[in-house]
Amino acid sequence: MSELARSGAEASGRHEFQVVASRDVHVGRVVAMRVDEVVMPGGHTARREVVEHLGAVAVVALDRDETGADRIAMIHQYRHPLGRRLWELPAGLLDEPGEEPVAAARRELAEEVGLAARDFSVLVDVAASPGFTDEVVRVFLATGLSAVDRLVGSGDEEEDLVVHRVPLAEAVAMALSGEVVNAAAVAGILAAHAVRSGAATARPADAPWPDRPTRFATRT
Repeated sequence: MSELARSGAEASGRHEFQVVASRDVHVGRVVAMRVDEVVMPGGHTARREVVEHLGAVAVVALDRDETGADRIAMIHQYRHPLGRRLWELPAGLLDEPGEEPVAAARRELAEEVGLAARDFSVLVDVAASPGFTDEVVRVFLATGLSAVDRLVGSGDEEEDLVVHRVPLAEAVAMALSGEVVNAAAVAGILAAHAVRSGAATARPADAPWPDRPTRFATRT
C-alpha cells in the first residue's frame, strides 16, 4: 500500500453504509439497475440508484514502428449513447462464465484487431463512474505482438469499427486534447506512457482485482 493510500485509510470515516432495502428496476442483457436504501451517517436513509455491470477488459497493444517508436493499436467505433464514433482500445465484456480477465483480453485482442500477444501485464483498473455504477474495467498492456485472423461479422457496431496503429506519443496528445474521451482508453494510454518512460511499473497479469464486478454475473 502506498503512503498516500495508507494515510487515506487512517483518516477514513467509521460509519457502515448498510443497505436496509433494495429493489430491481430493470434487468437487461448487459446491465441491471436497482435502487438501494442506504443508512447515512446521520441515521437517515438515502436512495441510491445503482447500475450493475459485468465488468470489462481493455488492451493497450504496443509494438514499435520502423523508427523504433512505440505505437498502439486503437479502434474507431460508433457508440450510440454519445451518438458518434470514438477512439478506443480493443475491449470487451467479461461475459464468458469462468473466464479469467487475461483470457478475455486475449480474446478481444484477436477478435477486434487481429492480434495475439506473448506478454500481458496489468496497467490500471478504472471505475467508470462509481457514483452510480459498479462497472470497473481492467486495462492490460500487451507486448510481443503477432498477427492472427480477425473475426468480423457480428452484425453490430463491431462490424463497422476501423483499426489504426497510432504512435503512443500521438495517442497521449489525443487523450490530453480531448480527442480520446473513453475512460479506459485515456487511463490506459497515459499508464502505458508512464510504464514505457520508467515512471511506473505494470502489475502481473493475474494481479488481485478486488473491485471486479460480480453482482450482475450472479443473476445469469
